[in-house]
Amino acid sequence: MTSCLICHDVMRNVPTWRFLIQQAENEQICADCTEKFELISGDTCRCGRSLFLLEAVYQENGQCLDCKRWEEGGDALTKNVSLYTYNEWMKDVIATFKFRGDYKLREAFRVKWINVYQQSFLPSHLVVPIPLSAKRLYERGFNQAEALGEMLGIKTKNVLTRLHSEKQSKRSRNQRLQSEQIFSVLTPGAVQGMSIVLIDDIYTTGTTVRLAARSLLEAGATEVASYTLARG
Repeated sequence: MTSCLICHDVMRNVPTWRFLIQQAENEQICADCTEKFELISGDTCRCGRSLFLLEAVYQENGQCLDCKRWEEGGDALTKNVSLYTYNEWMKDVIATFKFRGDYKLREAFRVKWINVYQQSFLPSHLVVPIPLSAKRLYERGFNQAEALGEMLGIKTKNVLTRLHSEKQSKRSRNQRLQSEQIFSVLTPGAVQGMSIVLIDDIYTTGTTVRLAARSLLEAGATEVASYTLARG
């Protein structure tokens, strides 16, 4: 019998139509765990935020107010696509995946992760994972963004390096929005004239992917979007 990748229980699910559809997509997660993920669907802002879940006062003309503020300063990011809402369940799953080193957990997202990417981006896009600092990479043993990128079955290019090691998650929202550049392009020739998709695990304020996008545009990329596992 197969055990669920998340709760580790043996999967003894009642064969309902919903469960049979789920199993056709992914045999790695039990029905109970699957129910707790909130797949983002319907109308979204270009940052990947669900407009259905966002109060009307915080959106205007199909766009959230955060994106309107980014546009005022010249937004480096064309769009972000995210797979799941960053709810409490997703926080625990991602923490297990990247902070506790459960590399195999990426398989829980494989089918939907690949399908949504193929629906959202072109085969010609260059896939670039957001890098970790050397210290964070040593602590975790792997880069979660690189692991997600590799799962797409597309060759990724590690063209970015991180200039310092301070965690964005430890900074306040205002500190993130006022960040100095934290990325540098290692091989500018590899990105010149390219349309790029940045890969990361979570989109929160969008600062990290935008700083990376800015560095890539300055190195000659034509446009930069991002694809993330969860949207905060």
